[in-house]
Amino acid sequence: MTITDKKVSIIIPCYNEESTIQLLLDAILKQDFPIKNIEVIIADALSQDKTREKISEFADDHSLLRIKVVDNPKRTIPAAVNAAAAAACGEYLVRLDAHSVPYPNYISICIRNLENGKGENVGGAWEIKPGADTSIARAIAAAAAHPLGVGDARYRYSDQMGEVDTVPFGSFRRDLFFHIGGFDESLLTNEDYEFNVRIRKTGGKIWFDPTIRCIYFARKNLKELAKQYWRYGFWKLQMLKRYPKTLRWRQALPPLFVFVISIGLILSLFSKFAAFSTLTILGVYLLILLAASIREALKKKEPALVLGLPAAIITMHFSWGLGFLISAITRQ
Repeated sequence: MTITDKKVSIIIPCYNEESTIQLLLDAILKQDFPIKNIEVIIADALSQDKTREKISEFADDHSLLRIKVVDNPKRTIPAAVNAAAAAACGEYLVRLDAHSVPYPNYISICIRNLENGKGENVGGAWEIKPGADTSIARAIAAAAAHPLGVGDARYRYSDQMGEVDTVPFGSFRRDLFFHIGGFDESLLTNEDYEFNVRIRKTGGKIWFDPTIRCIYFARKNLKELAKQYWRYGFWKLQMLKRYPKTLRWRQALPPLFVFVISIGLILSLFSKFAAFSTLTILGVYLLILLAASIREALKKKEPALVLGLPAAIITMHFSWGLGFLISAITRQ
């Protein structure tokens, strides 16, 4: 049996994705993997827009692609993945998001890596695109792919293949998924990272292959970005309480920075030295961001990045850090 004879289930969490769901389904239809061996399972969190109508329209127009929609009444991503996996029949599961667009060879490279034993969970690189045609959306997309915004998360910018802590979305054997217990539904974010921790604890590997590429649409504005990164920070601490040894420097810096600045601002009310020190730290921080933004603006020929990129990175850092610290205070 060849790789292309394998049965693959694409599992997709979904909620109010009327603007992008057909882009994803069209990308799946264009895969170089045999369409007869692909099924699509969409776990919909009871969308309130026209997502389901868009799915039905696509299914009616492209009957060769098997599409099944299951309800996700819990309306969380881990519950969606678990519900889709339970309804799947494929030997392999490939997890995608409703606001992503995989390259035509996405599935075939994932399955080839898995068959060749590269890792128990295989994933690739995000090609991050703006969520809207605005200057701030383009700045957010640039920040989401910049080391100052995301640290050493290789899948956002690296072209170096190898073993990593985590990959976006991921592909894995269905029997492995259920063997280690699926996604933890008590974690509303960071559920994929925690899933990968359990794979590694059983001796498995997480494999990053940059030739596996997927377009990912970043958040449209700073408000959406702030909510996203606040959730990341809040639930990261809950995951770290279970696996403290998985803490990485890129995860520790934002809450530490926010804590130092917060304490510094409070002490500044009583001490000139504290005020000077805090302003110095903030000044250096802003200069670093400004230097990076000027470089990006010149490289991308996008003048608005000079202000937009720092605004996006500041939003990411402070939202993540505040979410982490609030999680420490409110959830014991």
